[in-house]
Amino acid sequence: MPRPPRPPRRRGRTTLLIAVAAVLGVVAGTCTGFLVQADRAPDKLPSLSQPTLAPAKGPAPERLSAAADRRVKTDGDLRKLLLKKPSGATAALFPLGSDGWQDLADFSETYTKPDVTFGYQLRQEFRRAAVADWDEGSREVEISLVQYRQEDTLGAYDATTGAFYYADKESHTDSWTIPGTADGKAYVHNADDDGYSAEAHAYRGDIALHIWVFDSKPITKAKIMDLAKRQMERL
Repeated sequence: MPRPPRPPRRRGRTTLLIAVAAVLGVVAGTCTGFLVQADRAPDKLPSLSQPTLAPAKGPAPERLSAAADRRVKTDGDLRKLLLKKPSGATAALFPLGSDGWQDLADFSETYTKPDVTFGYQLRQEFRRAAVADWDEGSREVEISLVQYRQEDTLGAYDATTGAFYYADKESHTDSWTIPGTADGKAYVHNADDDGYSAEAHAYRGDIALHIWVFDSKPITKAKIMDLAKRQMERL
């Protein structure tokens, strides 16, 4: 059973127009400033000699240990943070990505509008995605850890709230807050023509967590919550 597509959250036209106007304003201002400056006589440069700054006093703060520094963990092999395939489960019939990684092109293909998703994720500063998936009889489990650079945007937060938006729109859906998260949520959807599904979304730092479960039989709250809580603990 293929993963149901989820398009990115649509950006408002007003927000887009403001962003474009801001960029054009910066370009126009830069050009005007260059032309004005070109007609002016050069100013005398200040002396290169500057007063000496007094060194800071007291001991320097100790560096965080590898165990206490979360970036040591998340900047390493992201695949090691994924839940392992449980005993008795088999490899997914149609695995995501390659060798546990999913590049932006593959990631975008899981959405209804890959081209829109590709551009959106570039703007959100997509960095990389680690994926794990397996089959447990008729049940399929997919887990993605999507990491963002977060230099100018809060990509992980935006990805999570965007997933909430679409999950909440599903009819006949139950949802719960994931314990131990700021605002992570898990969902169980009633059966439709394609069977049953559940999902969970949360974020921690620069990583967004997405879990999908599909089955021909009902999926319990306990199942999706257990996956979500155990995966968040590994982050």
